[in-house]
Amino acid sequence: METIFGEGAVLVDDLLLLRRARSRLRGTFGLVPTMGALHEGHLSLVRKARTECDHVGVSIFINPTQFGPKEDFARYPRDLKRDLQLLEPLGVDLVWTPAPEKVYDREFQTWVTVEGITAPLEGKMRPGHFRGVTTIVAKLFNAFTPAKAYFGQKDAQQVAVIRRMVKDLSFPVEISVCPTVREPDGLAMSSRNIRLDSRERGVATVLFRALSAAKSLYLDGERDAKRLRSAMLRVLDEESLAQTDYVSAADPDTMRELDQVTDRVLLSLAARIGKTRLIDNFLLP
Repeated sequence: METIFGEGAVLVDDLLLLRRARSRLRGTFGLVPTMGALHEGHLSLVRKARTECDHVGVSIFINPTQFGPKEDFARYPRDLKRDLQLLEPLGVDLVWTPAPEKVYDREFQTWVTVEGITAPLEGKMRPGHFRGVTTIVAKLFNAFTPAKAYFGQKDAQQVAVIRRMVKDLSFPVEISVCPTVREPDGLAMSSRNIRLDSRERGVATVLFRALSAAKSLYLDGERDAKRLRSAMLRVLDEESLAQTDYVSAADPDTMRELDQVTDRVLLSLAARIGKTRLIDNFLLP
């Protein structure tokens, strides 16, 4: 099905229709991959793409293959009507909203797997997650054929994995990473934030506070990565509602944990606030 919304934006749910619509768009094309439940973080990516490309496409697809059997695929927020209303004034040209069976048929058996960099952190906590991410992103690149693709710094390991995939498989796509968009109290914007109740929402700022504690040490000259990790962990441990999955001070390109910080460092963490799992990071300097 192909429909028009906003000022001439094309909405499609079929790959053939997507390719037909895409073929009509000449010039540079920027892609913003999303799973819907859009917030200001996503919209900032669209605006960035709009300033740099002749045309902009957005995918809205909750990718089942990046969710584990005990994860929140069924509970992931869905509101396509609201998503389209948010995109309407931003000058998007093309939106793809496929059903899962249109992306993965019953006999689907081909996967894109990046090794090494996917093993720690999110890869360790969520086995198979990055295989799902890289496979769907590769499919989106093939479908939209973008010159540039836009991702948020909040998903720092995902960004590093996708960059590795693009380099290793020679995708002709430039990866643009945009800053994390935060609430006034520092909480990183996430589609999952909507599932926090009022008490949990207040507690959720502990991720930002933990990162800020480590950053303060870093700005004071601390370069012992173990002490940076310990600073994050201490803040997280002060919140009884926060269950820590990991804290990390790693090389931002390889995700290997550092002993001493000599160049850049990615401070990252993951914690569960009630039933909602949140991640965040700072890239220093």
